[in-house]
Amino acid sequence: MKTLCYHCGEIVPNGLNLSLKIEQTQQPMCCIGCQCVAQAIVDNGLGEYYRFRTAPAQKGEPLIPEQLQRNKLLDDDDLQSEFTYKTDDYNEAILTVDGISCAACAWLIEMQLIKVKGLININVNATTQRATIRWDNNNVQLSELINRIAKIGYQALPFKASTAEQLNKTQSNNYIKRLGISGILMMQVMMIAFGLYFGAFSGMDEYNLIYLRYASLFLTIPIVTYGALPFYKGAINALKIKRLSMDVPVAIAISLAFSASAWATITQQGEVYFESVSMFTFLLLIGKFLEFRARSRAAEVSANLLKLMPMTATKLINEDGIKKEILVPAKKLCPLDIVLIKPGEVVPADGTIISGSSQLNEAMLSGEQLPLNKAVGDIVFAGTINGDGNINVEVKHPSEHSFLSQLIRLSESSQAHKPKLAKLSDKIAQYFVAVILLTAIGTALYWHQHLPEEAFWITLSVLVATCPCALSLATPTALTCATTRLNREGIMIKSAHVMETLPKITTIAFDKTGTLTSGDFSINQTQLFDNEHYKYSEQQVLSIAAALESYSEHPLAKPFKLFRDYSYTTEQVEIKSGFGIQGKVNDKYYRIGKPQWLLSDTNKSTEFETASCLLLEDNELIAAFYLTDEIREDAKNLLGNLKKKNIHTIMLSGDHAVGCNKVQALLHLDEVHCTLSATDKMAIIKQQPNGSTIAMVGDGVNDTPVFGAAHISIAMGSGTDIAKSGADVILLNNRLKSVTTLTRVASKTRRIIWQNYLWAFGYNAIVLPLAVAGFITPYMAVIGMSASSILVITNSLRLLKK
Repeated sequence: MKTLCYHCGEIVPNGLNLSLKIEQTQQPMCCIGCQCVAQAIVDNGLGEYYRFRTAPAQKGEPLIPEQLQRNKLLDDDDLQSEFTYKTDDYNEAILTVDGISCAACAWLIEMQLIKVKGLININVNATTQRATIRWDNNNVQLSELINRIAKIGYQALPFKASTAEQLNKTQSNNYIKRLGISGILMMQVMMIAFGLYFGAFSGMDEYNLIYLRYASLFLTIPIVTYGALPFYKGAINALKIKRLSMDVPVAIAISLAFSASAWATITQQGEVYFESVSMFTFLLLIGKFLEFRARSRAAEVSANLLKLMPMTATKLINEDGIKKEILVPAKKLCPLDIVLIKPGEVVPADGTIISGSSQLNEAMLSGEQLPLNKAVGDIVFAGTINGDGNINVEVKHPSEHSFLSQLIRLSESSQAHKPKLAKLSDKIAQYFVAVILLTAIGTALYWHQHLPEEAFWITLSVLVATCPCALSLATPTALTCATTRLNREGIMIKSAHVMETLPKITTIAFDKTGTLTSGDFSINQTQLFDNEHYKYSEQQVLSIAAALESYSEHPLAKPFKLFRDYSYTTEQVEIKSGFGIQGKVNDKYYRIGKPQWLLSDTNKSTEFETASCLLLEDNELIAAFYLTDEIREDAKNLLGNLKKKNIHTIMLSGDHAVGCNKVQALLHLDEVHCTLSATDKMAIIKQQPNGSTIAMVGDGVNDTPVFGAAHISIAMGSGTDIAKSGADVILLNNRLKSVTTLTRVASKTRRIIWQNYLWAFGYNAIVLPLAVAGFITPYMAVIGMSASSILVITNSLRLLKK
């Protein structure tokens, strides 16, 4: 008997005596490469990988000098700028990792790097075969991380959308070829089967009977060899590592059914089931292709977003008083650069319109299909498409720091985690396969004693009819459809547990500003105060405030930015989260923020409680600003729907009581808390009764600590730094009513998953005893198994409908 390599599953050459002790047992190795890789895995305390993997690893290849040199080149700053997102604190990149075959591979790679000094975070997505890594360049180089991945047998390279798309296209074409050939030949076999059925009743002569059987045999050979090849590979890989996958009973059923039918044809004894084998293989291939499309669709999300980013941009420069247009790489744009965006062009960076107006299409970012009107002062995002007007945009965030880049990174990160329901489905399916195989063996033994001539076909019916395809599809198809539906509507799911936790929500807490209200403030009144040294004009205090507020993403800062005057320079600016901003403007020290922060005198603070913010020079009050904000149009309907569902509602606001009471008078929340700091909000969340499941909805600016205290956090995606919000869900469409859509889809998803499970288990509970008892023929088993899987897929597809 041939010995198989414990690491890669390939045959160990005769006479080669390489082995390695893994978990107290000497295991054979086929080459030095596999031995080195396995040794690295064991030395790092990761030997349990071999217990949990569901497919063999790639053949190990030792690192050669050329590879080391190539990897070292990836540390070059110019080269890294093409694929790396950089901040002052860390670098982040998406890598394509070749050789990942299962979740255990993803775990192994994460464990191999997790203890490396300088690595901040790593998420490996087994579905898309990509790794998102974040590291500190001062402590570790990218080449070192890639080399460590290579030591355990995986090849990592920077992710390129074009390369991934080409690989995806090749795999898709292979599936389509298999489906096309299998489908055409299956129809021919089915036509012959009708001839055999009717011929049996009309007395067909033996010569024609044999001829038609041989025709079916030769037509079925390409189906069970070329068409069914993915199932054989999957089964062999699983058995090599002593695991049971869905492919095992499928491969056994196809092989046995074809072999028995071929034997019956050659010996001219017994029944043939070529049509059942052909149909079984074809229908399973359809399922395999649909599964592949679901996985590739998940990978395409970030790839499609990457395609939105333009390669070049038209930069406006001033040379000797003459304005010129120059074409530059979009990646070379810097903050404060001015770019011209012509009709039909794609915006190359996040920024603010400083001249012109147009309509921009943000469909890929927010799900909003209608173009949005944009004018001076409005924010535009990289990847959006300009309409019919010329606009000049001042760059705020270059492409690698843009809202679109954040979406791409979040999309990769969110796909890297499986929810508990999906993990449970995988585990149940694995045990179910074992039950099927044991039942099939028992069935074969029983019928061999009582009716030997039918034992084989009854056993085959058991294998086919009870194939756990529907069970394995129950959760992933529903989750894929739900996520696709939400993405279309501008709702991004970041955390795997969202769909499971949302239906259990009993309490929802809302921030006020930018959440229950629109966050589109306007300055209603500016009140000036005499300064003993200098008398400020309204324009001057607005310009000073604008200079400081330009550092803030808070909704209150937006109306001030319209008064930005670049002759007012800033330095030593410090943001006091939840309170305000302080810093020097034209060499004078100013503070702007909440009255209770700026005025130590409680009575004086109360005097200005209706003011949105105050401006002080040193400690002297020079202006008070009164801003107005409108309640969102969809807030009242949302609160009404939540009350109907008996969900407790709370408003947590840092605003004064007057502003909170105005909102409460219209929305009628169950609880209202005002003048809160982030710490106060956290305390209120934690004080909710035991057994409460709490969701927090905020604008993502100052709510990050509060998000961590809630079971689910939802951020309004109005263009803030969504990567830092820490939210589980981001409403990219910036619509509050999407909370209703989210809860409804989550509840429906959970219901459909349990319906799928009920059907899958119910079907097998009914069919298994009937198949064991011999009441189901192989042909009926094929139809039943296929109908079961199609029903599960169709049921899940209901989630795509509004």
